[in-house]
Amino acid sequence: MNIFHFISLFGGLALFLYGMRLMGDGLQQGSSGTLKKFMEKVANNPCTGFLLGLLVTAVIQSSTATIVLTSGLVGAGILTLRQSIGIILGANVGTTVTGQIIRLLDFDGDASSWLNIFKPSTLAPIAAIIGILVIMTLRSNKSDILGKVAMGFGILFTGLLNMTAAVEPLSESETFANLFIQMSDTPVLGFLVGTGAAFLIQSSSATIGILQALSVTGVLTFSSVYAIIIGVNMGDCMTTAIVCSIGAKADAKRTGLIHIFFNIAASALVIAAVAILHASGLLDSIWDARITSGGIANAHTLFRLFAAIILLPFSLQFEKLARIVIKDDSSAVDGIEEEIQHLDEKLFASPALALSSISSVIAKMASLAVSGVKTAVRTIRHYDEDAVQRINQNEDNIDTLSDKVDHYMIRFSPHVPKGTSSNLLNYYIQCFSEFERIGDYATNITETASDIAENGIRFSSTAHWELAVLGEAIAQVLDDSYKAFTKLDAQTAKKIEPLEEVIDDLVSQLRSNHIERFHNGDCTVHGGIAFLDILVNIERISDQCSNIGIYTLLLKEPQTVQNQHDYSKYLHSGQNAEFNALYRKYHDKYFGLLANPNGLDTL
Repeated sequence: MNIFHFISLFGGLALFLYGMRLMGDGLQQGSSGTLKKFMEKVANNPCTGFLLGLLVTAVIQSSTATIVLTSGLVGAGILTLRQSIGIILGANVGTTVTGQIIRLLDFDGDASSWLNIFKPSTLAPIAAIIGILVIMTLRSNKSDILGKVAMGFGILFTGLLNMTAAVEPLSESETFANLFIQMSDTPVLGFLVGTGAAFLIQSSSATIGILQALSVTGVLTFSSVYAIIIGVNMGDCMTTAIVCSIGAKADAKRTGLIHIFFNIAASALVIAAVAILHASGLLDSIWDARITSGGIANAHTLFRLFAAIILLPFSLQFEKLARIVIKDDSSAVDGIEEEIQHLDEKLFASPALALSSISSVIAKMASLAVSGVKTAVRTIRHYDEDAVQRINQNEDNIDTLSDKVDHYMIRFSPHVPKGTSSNLLNYYIQCFSEFERIGDYATNITETASDIAENGIRFSSTAHWELAVLGEAIAQVLDDSYKAFTKLDAQTAKKIEPLEEVIDDLVSQLRSNHIERFHNGDCTVHGGIAFLDILVNIERISDQCSNIGIYTLLLKEPQTVQNQHDYSKYLHSGQNAEFNALYRKYHDKYFGLLANPNGLDTL
């Protein structure tokens, strides 16, 4: 081989890796929603997890991606460590699918046969042509994904053909032949070669692909390559474990460690099995026989499948060993830190899962904000210093979560495909800022309540009753907003705007009542200012809830609600019968309570 052959070899490898990446990204992007559902429903049974890992890896063409994604799910609390073990074992088998595709190199149809279409030299340009035509002519998210997969397939095989052509001169190299003879005699050397190559290339599929390309030289035999194939598994898992450990919590790190433990055990098991079979003479027919691309693919699949079947029953032992090696964090984490850990960048590879984590964190923010407002309203009449501290702590937690999820969504946005996922991310961006503001208003009300207590300000029983009724109304609209967001419930979202309008009417009425009491001398200046501050903050809270309701409808019913301002204007025009009916219902309820101030202590 000369320098030009090496250039062709490494150029082919570059195309192979890029094609595999492109094809895998397209398949993963197109199936992220399905992957999410599968992952969330995975059973505790390791066998189910095994099948899931096999299927997912076969689809996205990367065991590393599957295991890194699984590690992220474990870190996010979506999967337990035990559930992840079956997936890891399945991923190790699923990654052999690429080699089974590459075995098309063995196909050798005659020149006149229509079956020649299945030869890589024909499939590669056909796939590339289809891919570029789809990308350039069809402008949709689904067509982009299809085009990416087709282009990836074409580029992968083009790279493979380049590598195959580059290594053909090695068939006449005595040095090359002697090297593989030495590996036959020294399996440890072959194992180390396979481990090192997979670690450097960071892909077991690519390493096996190179080996399959080398098979055209006619020099490779089963005895010279089996140890390399086994070593490939070790090199691949080392890279994956490193990626899983970066910035991860304990269980996520354990996921990568279990992958290493499995491959150590699998390597030892397969080597022992091959040694026993060879010693018994059962491998004599293939031991020194020339091995083809298909033979390498079959050996790779059988080795990993054999190891997975034998080791699957020992899942619990793998988990225990990982927990012994990696201890739990010495310091206990609170609920906020747990939520923050859900924002794992490893989930960017599956947008549906990353969006689920974002939703979880914003839901926590919403819960803290809703709880804060309800508690703040109660402190106006029944001041409690401990309650005030809880509200202030809630606000600090909301600010922390807000900062983290904001940065996470910014980093995540380039990874979001156009369409449903992009719309959902925009929805979360809009809603999280509304819940953050609601938390701020809860703090404002608390400050007013503290001022009332510190200065000995007294409200009349009528004023207390009015605020109690208003508190009930704001609690209901907050609960509806929380449900609309967490459930993406359009029907609940439709209840928010009419209730918000009633709250505006209540605030207007209470403001008028206050002015009348002030003129009658029933209210002090300081008491009046405090009362008005509370009204302002509650009105603003209801405005934020209104926004959340309309954002939800814009997402869930875009055919009906196309513009926030126009839709709000339409509702208030009196033309929507559903809105009118709900408005009358809430108006009668709360104004009825307002007119009957006998149940102050019941609210």
